[in-house]
Amino acid sequence: MTAPDAGRGIGTRQGVTGAQQWNGASRDAFRILHVSTGNVCRSPITERLTRHALADRLGDPLWGGLIVESAGTWGHEGAPMEANAEAVLAEFGADPSGFTGRELLDEHVIRADLVLTATRDHRAQVISMGHSAGLRTFTLKEFTRLVKAIDPATLPPLDDGMIERARALVRAAAALRGWLLAPTAEADEVYDPYGAPLTFFRSIGDEIQQALDPVVTALTGVRAKA
Repeated sequence: MTAPDAGRGIGTRQGVTGAQQWNGASRDAFRILHVSTGNVCRSPITERLTRHALADRLGDPLWGGLIVESAGTWGHEGAPMEANAEAVLAEFGADPSGFTGRELLDEHVIRADLVLTATRDHRAQVISMGHSAGLRTFTLKEFTRLVKAIDPATLPPLDDGMIERARALVRAAAALRGWLLAPTAEADEVYDPYGAPLTFFRSIGDEIQQALDPVVTALTGVRAKA
């Protein structure tokens, strides 16, 4: 992966207003930020599959206060997601409509309660931006591995609200990091399907879906419908 040039790819957008202002993480919401390179393949698939899974399990358009977004370290600002990514989402029953790519900015990291990246390089780039991101930034597959080791009984009950449960899940995963290492360096990677045929996009979609399932189950306390 080639690092962005100075002033491009990771930075600060000028003139942000309204919901885009730097206001830190809201106590009334829990923001999940998915990060890949261009924000046209992996992170859009992960974003929309996460939203689909939450809506499917909760039946709630607000997903219990969970907000799911994505951005790219070399973001194709304003670009649509790749057609093959849209096709994969449609096959899962997820909605690909209305998506536009975003460049990863400081404000996105500041507001995120959990950052899930496609690769270790993306994770390193997010952490290098500062903002105390280290304890809330994981690769997707790394977070899945850690979540599987967490006893759901140790998390706040859903009666306390999903936001508190989600924050506790991130703290528990961060505490386990370093104890549960990946069996191989490649085990934590979701490879880039950009420019690949639909069959490879499908395999990446399956990978992402399998990694997301235990995460969404832990967040919601609800297993996927059979």
